[in-house]
Amino acid sequence: MLTDQQILRIPGPTPIPPSVNRAMSQPMIGHRGQSTSEMIQDIRPKLKRVFGTQQEVMILTASGTAGLETAVVNTVAPGEEVLVVVTGAFGERFAKICKAYEIKTHVLDVEWGQAADPEAVKAFLKEHPEVKAVFATFCETSTGVLNPVQELAAAVKEESDALFIVDGVSCVGGTETKMDDWGIDVVVTGSQKAFMLPAGLAFVAASKRAWAKIEANPQPRFYLDLKKHRDNILKDTTPFTPALSILFGLQQVLQLMEEEGLEQVYARHQLMMKMTRAAFQALDVPLLTTDDAASPTVTAVKPADFDAEAFRKIMKQEFGFEVAGGQQHLAKTIFRIGHMGYCSPADMLQAIAIMEIGVLKAGKEIELGKGVRAAQQIYLNEGKLAQ
Repeated sequence: MLTDQQILRIPGPTPIPPSVNRAMSQPMIGHRGQSTSEMIQDIRPKLKRVFGTQQEVMILTASGTAGLETAVVNTVAPGEEVLVVVTGAFGERFAKICKAYEIKTHVLDVEWGQAADPEAVKAFLKEHPEVKAVFATFCETSTGVLNPVQELAAAVKEESDALFIVDGVSCVGGTETKMDDWGIDVVVTGSQKAFMLPAGLAFVAASKRAWAKIEANPQPRFYLDLKKHRDNILKDTTPFTPALSILFGLQQVLQLMEEEGLEQVYARHQLMMKMTRAAFQALDVPLLTTDDAASPTVTAVKPADFDAEAFRKIMKQEFGFEVAGGQQHLAKTIFRIGHMGYCSPADMLQAIAIMEIGVLKAGKEIELGKGVRAAQQIYLNEGKLAQ
């Protein structure tokens, strides 16, 4: 094996396009200069299109988790009640953030691997009319579930006046997002997933309803104060020193997305999801989620007759090929394959061929090539839709 070769197929950080790496290697510029303002001016409308909003998308030099904390601290006042819909580890993270701020936090637990049920959310809100905000994940990275946030937003609005706040860290940029049309009040994402960048930027957009709450919220905050970020981005600047190199990369990423076309970006992710799922189904290897609940950016595999950790070790040692393990109680029983951002159907055909060897070496008798053929057939049947 070439010791410096790495094939990264985890659900973030994801591979970075060469043109983005080149953009990020540009000489440093002054963060308060005209060049930076012009770059932000170029970025702003393109980010709005990815989020599906007319509202400003704030850019924070921070991690995705900081973006989640920003959503909490800006929208929830001390003493208020919230509901967190937990479908995996990152739903739990939202709950932990709320509890850290001593917010009265209700949790609606959903079995890991299943999607949230809008009717269950409505029933919960009917019993808890004091809830002021509902938090949920769009793609639950730990399970590969894509929650039906459009339907969840409608359920929240039908039953209450609560804000609906969404963690889109592992799917915005890789799956259709229509924040305004769907009635989502806050969307958060990060740079290191479908945005094809290093970790270091968080993006947060808020609806007019959310802004009314943010403006009136007495909760103290400083660096994470969205009012500061909004007031500055309207002037094509940031309230604090930005990660300029990643901003160079972001400008190039958004250019790449515009050149491909957002609809084609989303179709490509759907195609790669279907190819990956068809491959494992053909090999008789169970998947954690149903087809209906599956995310276009990450697939969770739950093998029944070979060891997930042994498989991952073989992949890493023999091919420099990295997939992610599970989290918490699924830590050693599943593996997760990222197919988002700088990733193509050709990459997934390579990945599936390699993973077939790993499945065989991990102890499951399979017919080599059967998964690849299933993925090829999906591509032949549906690939033209993604061109």
